[in-house]
Amino acid sequence: MQPFTLAYVLVVWTWLVRLGGPGLVLLGIADNSIIPLTGSMDVLTLWLAAGHRNLWPYYAAMATAGAVLGGYLTYSLGRKGGKEAIQKKLKKSRADKLFKRFDRWGFSTVAVSALLPPPFPLVPVLLTAGALQYPPKKFLSALALGRAVRYSLVAGFGSLYARQISAFFNRYYKHAVFTLIGLAVLGGIFALREYLNSRRNNNPRQPAVSPSRAA
Repeated sequence: MQPFTLAYVLVVWTWLVRLGGPGLVLLGIADNSIIPLTGSMDVLTLWLAAGHRNLWPYYAAMATAGAVLGGYLTYSLGRKGGKEAIQKKLKKSRADKLFKRFDRWGFSTVAVSALLPPPFPLVPVLLTAGALQYPPKKFLSALALGRAVRYSLVAGFGSLYARQISAFFNRYYKHAVFTLIGLAVLGGIFALREYLNSRRNNNPRQPAVSPSRAA
């Protein structure tokens, strides 16, 4: 990664930190997109809660709002594409497992998936919920529940250990941001690999027809 790019990312991250709650909403939309920014929401929520201990419920709520908004946008993409689009983006075997899971435990699948920390891939669950036309109200309720519990725990932890966390980030600010960049890049590479593998599996090469058989 070029020095200019690293400097640009540092500027963007600093801007998000200064925005506070609205920054969490913007990052939440990006993090719940097709290529998530692995770990970024947890770190920013932790960081902000440690810097403003009494506001940790506010940061938990804003992080949840951003994640739900971003999750609904991804859900809408799956709703438009349908099952066929999911099977193209994921391996067919993996897509079929998600379909069966939703048939039995739709609400809990979304809620538990939203609760789990990185590197658990939430995006396939969001897309599958949309592709299967899972009711929007139930989807939003489950997603909000899982994310609210998760970010409340993260923000509460940041408030509880504010002194230690703030000291760590003040000392290793650039290192922490560069680590996040690395995780985001790895997440993007993984998502791209999954997409290319799914296309290869769903579009096998047709065997060449020899001239003798063609005749």
